[in-house]
Amino acid sequence: MAIPLHDDNPSGQFPILTVLLIAINIFVFALIQPHEATKDFVFSYEHAVIPCEIRDHAPLGEAELVSGVCGRTRVTVGGETYGERPLASAKNIWLAMLTSMFLHGSWLHLLGNMLFLWVFGNNIEERFGKVGFLVFFAAAGIVATIAQVLVEPGSTIPIVGASGAIAGVMGAYLVLFPRARILTWWPMFVILVVYIPAAVVLGLWFLMQFAIDPNSGVAWAAHVGGFLFGAFVALLLRSHLKPLPVVAGRSGTTTPVKRRPLKPHPNPAPSAPNYMPPSSPVVFDQSGLDDWGPPKLPPHSGPEREWRPLEPPDD
Repeated sequence: MAIPLHDDNPSGQFPILTVLLIAINIFVFALIQPHEATKDFVFSYEHAVIPCEIRDHAPLGEAELVSGVCGRTRVTVGGETYGERPLASAKNIWLAMLTSMFLHGSWLHLLGNMLFLWVFGNNIEERFGKVGFLVFFAAAGIVATIAQVLVEPGSTIPIVGASGAIAGVMGAYLVLFPRARILTWWPMFVILVVYIPAAVVLGLWFLMQFAIDPNSGVAWAAHVGGFLFGAFVALLLRSHLKPLPVVAGRSGTTTPVKRRPLKPHPNPAPSAPNYMPPSSPVVFDQSGLDDWGPPKLPPHSGPEREWRPLEPPDD
């Protein structure tokens, strides 16, 4: 898998929302999510979206949780019987579609997502504007979740992470900046770090989602759904998005903006006087120009110059 490290597409403004989203995700994982296994398990079921809950429009029951089978109403394990009583009766399953975007399974999961958001998010924020980017990010995350629910409607496993929303950002980046170059690390080659066009990096990433093992625990359908949503929205709104300023080092864009004219220097350098060469005859080599006639010389104040052809050398 290729890991993007940087792009040569600098933003013309500080990406405050991108930075804020990264900070919120880190804050939630570091200070709000429990890191003890049992507590984290319960916390995820209370605040993350679960496909079975969306399908049945109700919080997951104890029997469903213990058995892992959506719709199960009764199960006995180790002599103890579990029924339909929900694990989190006060859970808002629809709000969980948003809160689950700020939960992560590990530090590696979190930092990987935030790296992708940092590389691609600033330029999309610049094009969509602050409010537009925030709405787009949330919508991409919701659409990504719906895509995963449609593929695995009976799953009782929580869906956590911002990768679906970030996939939407990547899809929009592909449409808006296909020629931008991405500094990419290829771990399979250990030290290979090269600049590659965004169309190649993001296209390969998208195709690799279909090679993910369905039992790996990776929400590949959310990635695909978010990516397609982001690309579609960018195509639909491309002509209505904010134009980009011309920034030194930016590639992949041809949208100019008006700049203020430069102020004249308070002490301009004196202009150099017109210079004329000495009044010596000017000889021109007319080889290959016989039909052109003598060249027209600019007017001058010195004596008349003469024009004569070169005489052939003596044999």
